[in-house]
Amino acid sequence: MDQEIHEECGVMGIYDTKGNDVAASIYYGLFALQHRGQESSGIAVSDTRGPVGSYSVHKGMGLVNEVFDAENLGKLKGNIGVGHVRYSTTGASIPQNVQPLVLNYVKGTLMLAHNGNLVNARELRTQMEYTGGIFHTTIDTEVIAYLIARERLTSPTAEEAVKEAMKKLKGAYSLVIASPRKLIGARDPFGFRPLVIGKREDAYVLASETCALDAIDAEFVRDVLPGEIVMLDENGIQSDREMCKENAARCIFEYIYFARPDSYVDGISVYKSRITAGRILAQMHPVDADIVVGVPDSGNVAAMGFAEESGVPYGVAFIKNSYVGRTFIKPGQQARESSVKIKLNVLKEVVRGKRVVMVDDSIVRGTTSERIVRMLKNAGAKEVHVRISSPPFLYPCYYGTDVPSCDQLIAYNNTVNEICSMIGADSLGYLDGKRLQELTEGDCNYCDACFSGNYPVAPPEGDIRGSYEK
Repeated sequence: MDQEIHEECGVMGIYDTKGNDVAASIYYGLFALQHRGQESSGIAVSDTRGPVGSYSVHKGMGLVNEVFDAENLGKLKGNIGVGHVRYSTTGASIPQNVQPLVLNYVKGTLMLAHNGNLVNARELRTQMEYTGGIFHTTIDTEVIAYLIARERLTSPTAEEAVKEAMKKLKGAYSLVIASPRKLIGARDPFGFRPLVIGKREDAYVLASETCALDAIDAEFVRDVLPGEIVMLDENGIQSDREMCKENAARCIFEYIYFARPDSYVDGISVYKSRITAGRILAQMHPVDADIVVGVPDSGNVAAMGFAEESGVPYGVAFIKNSYVGRTFIKPGQQARESSVKIKLNVLKEVVRGKRVVMVDDSIVRGTTSERIVRMLKNAGAKEVHVRISSPPFLYPCYYGTDVPSCDQLIAYNNTVNEICSMIGADSLGYLDGKRLQELTEGDCNYCDACFSGNYPVAPPEGDIRGSYEK
């Protein structure tokens, strides 16, 4: 079992007002968002000047470079399109659930990619099924797509249909939608998941992170506001902020782990947030040590912050296998090979005989942390002091992150000292939840429910994560 925390997906959309094909640019943008989802990927495109209802789509299981090649990418002709990379938290990891979803209905074509989780998806799905709705997937994205399509039948525009649908949705969603003549972006009123607007010459771009804009030389315009709906077409950017609310609840874990360090999330540098986290750890949990190392990738920058604050030298102790995705075939339980060892190897010369501070972003069940600590000690480390750049996970997440149920979280039933003993560390220190706001430059409009249990949107009565068949 992969013990890491994962985020559901990354989304991308482009509308080129001069009619140039956009599939290749979406492809490179998805490469930049690959860290957000490694189970499947897809691109759907259409031509705004062509007949309504025509489109091209290619999607499949695997990494972006496994799903696409020059031949199938070259067949995707169109100047408007959406792309998606996925890690499943709601809905099974099967081909039917690969996004983007494409609906053909009386108003034309609707191409949609979604990042997040709805907490009322099961309720909405049941209502639609009892009024004749037929579903082909087990993901909540299809619920959103069908709801928008139904609302479009009585709404004057596609963006009005999106707004009416949003009034019925509860939970986390950043949406990129291509209608026959415009590109639409929407973010839930709490802004759980990020979404940004970019521009490159005559093309408008929507993406989960700014790093995707950099990958295609697009200029960052601004973030989509929580609750905002943006419409991008040949007339420029139009905005509907009727659904915006005063207080947001952006996911704090975007800054700790999910987002790439070269991205900006709601105007805040992810790199700077992680440096700050490392500095806080050094202030709160100092230790006499010889070297500070980070667990790749998200622990590296926090480790740099720890080193800068403490004066303990920063070093690279782990070599990461960059060619191993999160979906690689793991050996059976009786095999001696460890999935951790396949992904990471220790530089013995760096840690031998030294007191090591190991910085990581989180501890979930504890299994991975225990294996990494053991790897360091087997490589000759004299001591291993673990520092975690987030507070302890105590509660599950229902907003697009696969933080598991309480009984699977090591911190729920164990003290810090007990966890330290269980993972074999010489000391253990977590980031204090009271100092999380320093990661967001004092902005308190974030969600920390997985640490505090304070859910901005009431959790569902049953656990919605996983497929509907369960």
